[in-house]
Amino acid sequence: MSLRLKAVSESTDPYPDDNESGVKRRRQMVDLGNGSEIVYMPSFLPFRRAWDYFDYLNDQIPWTRPTIRVFGRSCVQPRDTCYIASPGLPDLIYSGYQPHAYSWDDFPQLKEILDAVHKALPGSSFNSLLLNRYKGGNDYVGWHSDDEKLYGSTPEIASVSFGCEREFILKKKPSKTSHVSKSHDEEPASKRLKKSNHADKHSFTLKHGSLLVMRGNTQRDWIHSVPKRTKVEANRINLTFRHVL
Repeated sequence: MSLRLKAVSESTDPYPDDNESGVKRRRQMVDLGNGSEIVYMPSFLPFRRAWDYFDYLNDQIPWTRPTIRVFGRSCVQPRDTCYIASPGLPDLIYSGYQPHAYSWDDFPQLKEILDAVHKALPGSSFNSLLLNRYKGGNDYVGWHSDDEKLYGSTPEIASVSFGCEREFILKKKPSKTSHVSKSHDEEPASKRLKKSNHADKHSFTLKHGSLLVMRGNTQRDWIHSVPKRTKVEANRINLTFRHVL
């Protein structure tokens, strides 16, 4: 059982100009502890504009579903992907796959979304973008952290979602200094979960047009996933903005 992510503080968006209703957008600040922080804006983009972006991304992005290597075995990645990067950045390589880096100039509407993200997050400077398209509930991303060296030790990662709502789960990494006994390893997962601290796992739904930002030590101390949901049939598109050093 996971907990719904609860904000410890809230503020309003200081840049409400793009909101069609004229109502300031809520910004939830979530302190995960030990220098890890989440910012969540459920209505980051106006609803109708977000659907226009969804249609553009779904039709115009050169999606590919690559073969990757997981635990030494080759498999087809369970989602479509595309990569955008500014000139001169180091190559992105994950799970044995090196995506082709397209230019921002190839997709003007992506630059519009990037500008909106920068406006909402003063001081941020994103220069790369990984796009993912989930075609139904069998598409997913497993547990991982975006802790590659090319993003630095405390990366800021901004995630914009379009289309079908999907669950996003954060789980705290086990402490490297903690000792796990053999008997604990052999316990059923359901029993171990009941013993776990609810503060170490959070779950919430990423809405159409929402923005979620992971900051500080989140990639060092936490892992996250978008799990399978067999009853889901509609598409979801996610844009993950990052800064490559």
